[in-house]
Amino acid sequence: MVRASEVKARALKLGFTLCGIAPAGRFPELAFLREWVDRGYVGEMAYMTRTAEQRTDVRAVLPSARSVVMLATVYHVDRPYSIEHVDPTEARIARYAWGDDYHDVVGERTDALCRWMAERAGPTFDGRAYVDTGPVQERVYAQYAGLGWIGKNTCLINAERGSWLFLSEVICNLDLPPDEAALDQCGTCTLCLEACPTGALPEPWVLDATKCLSYLTIELKRDVPELQRDELGAHVFGCDICQDVCPWNSAPTQSLDAAWVPRPLFDQPRLLDLWRRSDAELRTAMKGSALRRAGVKRLRRNLAVALGNSGDLEARAVLDQTAAGAGAEERPSAHDPLVTEHVGWARRKLSSTGQG
Repeated sequence: MVRASEVKARALKLGFTLCGIAPAGRFPELAFLREWVDRGYVGEMAYMTRTAEQRTDVRAVLPSARSVVMLATVYHVDRPYSIEHVDPTEARIARYAWGDDYHDVVGERTDALCRWMAERAGPTFDGRAYVDTGPVQERVYAQYAGLGWIGKNTCLINAERGSWLFLSEVICNLDLPPDEAALDQCGTCTLCLEACPTGALPEPWVLDATKCLSYLTIELKRDVPELQRDELGAHVFGCDICQDVCPWNSAPTQSLDAAWVPRPLFDQPRLLDLWRRSDAELRTAMKGSALRRAGVKRLRRNLAVALGNSGDLEARAVLDQTAAGAGAEERPSAHDPLVTEHVGWARRKLSSTGQG
């Protein structure tokens, strides 16, 4: 027999910050995903469309499911928020991607908990472990597990820990007593909606991914639409603005886990420093990092746009050299058609800035 208290104690021992249990049910909030997809907010994330129906009930993933053990891991480290330290020549990288890839780190810990549960429960145990990888609406189950509520910026918020949380789960056939669902504590606050530079939060609790800087810099594989390039600012991978302005993140828990400490190359880097790096250097720095999601070519594409927005005349000279063929051997990605189009845009914008 496996007790809920034992599962929670084991989760904390493995390095998780929070652990709660939700029943494997078809909650009302899960149904909105289909409408969200139909509104066109999903963009090019075809995997979301393909698995939309599965995501409305974890029992589509594990028919025998009775409980969902939800886990949260704080990844906030001691670095300034993007709204506190504004420098157009400094690259903006989402906080979650500064250190090691959470899929690997949190995934290993979640798998370890699932194995421990299987050993304790015996041969009748049936379970699946996921960390942002399965067709599961994790935030909904986290809310019903009492880990926090879904904020108006669509992130899970915990009153004591803030929203800098990685979520993972073990879906299982154990009949564990559920925790009390968390209650919404956003109140009348709309700071996240007002701060979003692209209007990607058209209404509370709804994200239009096609306007979100995280989608544009990470998920979008083609050209960044020209009308949206100015809005990228210095963001080269993801965006934290809607979390940076959240009052619940004014004094969040700080993680001391070495896994989330920024890698040197991604610790408040200058745009030009990243641009001048060879493809091999970038690829090495990105190994085992969440930045692998974009890859060198798309990171280079985003850097070109950010350099165009920087107003830095040194950047103009560097991009002129790139356009003339400089560094083609060390930085072949800078001469890929996807990137060269954005380099051309950046050069034109920097030229007009210099004339101004």
